[in-house]
Amino acid sequence: MEGMSTQSVDKAAVIGTGMMGPGIAVSLARGGVETTILSRSEEGARRGLETAEAQLAVIAEHGLMTAAEAEAARGRLSTSTDLEQTVAASNWVFESAPEDLELKQELFARLDALAPPEAILASNTSGLSIAQIGASCQHPERVVTAHWWNPPHLMRLVEIVRCEKTADATVERTRALLERCGKAAVVVKKDRPGQLGNRLQHAMVREAIHIVAEGIADAEDVDLAAKAGFGLRLPVYGIFEHQDAVGLEMVLAIQEYVNQDLAKDPHAHELLRKMVAEGRTGRQAGQGFHDWKKKNWDEVRERRDKFILHFLKSEFAD
Repeated sequence: MEGMSTQSVDKAAVIGTGMMGPGIAVSLARGGVETTILSRSEEGARRGLETAEAQLAVIAEHGLMTAAEAEAARGRLSTSTDLEQTVAASNWVFESAPEDLELKQELFARLDALAPPEAILASNTSGLSIAQIGASCQHPERVVTAHWWNPPHLMRLVEIVRCEKTADATVERTRALLERCGKAAVVVKKDRPGQLGNRLQHAMVREAIHIVAEGIADAEDVDLAAKAGFGLRLPVYGIFEHQDAVGLEMVLAIQEYVNQDLAKDPHAHELLRKMVAEGRTGRQAGQGFHDWKKKNWDEVRERRDKFILHFLKSEFAD
């Protein structure tokens, strides 16, 4: 990610100061974009900026940018509670509001009316249809999904999802901007549930839950198998690279007998329904597939972020 352009006339508005907004703003600022963090309140805007500043400090602390570069990126960040004025002055709008279709539809209709003609309107939705989000827009050709992966200031992947009305130029301009910001941008050609990454991820989650429910292995060993096995090579060795390397005749033979025993239920597994109904909903409840009274989330998150930072500093990150 070093060596990114820091010269641009682009101006962006980032709507949302929760889990994703500040990290999106940081990534844009690192790419040379004058970025305004929008919130409904002064307090929310202040918190968003403080989070962004802390993220820049972590990136610099780990040698992924110099102190001067971090200060320059910080200088490109500002805050506002004035949606109309900020959007009217922006040629990029990145929305990271709650995953509520009606809310996003209303917001995008308003953004479409406020934004300059050349502006691109991008949603960070992780699963909602971008065609439905932009259904009330007068200019749906400039509406696109830009789904940043969490944590967005560290994760390289951003999924660009188009629908039938999205213009080719919108896709290409979005890809170019994201790549300038050091992101690995992939284009999802069809507006389907789960986009790309979540389709792959939830196919794995479905099978992982099935394995636990069938008593094939415990949750701890499922996680360990993923972390110590195929997950360890995925950052540098893709799914299809591995299939081609071992030979598709072998892949065909394995698929013929393994696929018969894999989970096929088109709905969520009964085990997951049971756990949610019983209040075992994960770390915030203290119990999910893991016992979070014994397992520390802050330690897990720190381990995750340190690994990502270490990888980004390596020769393999590009």
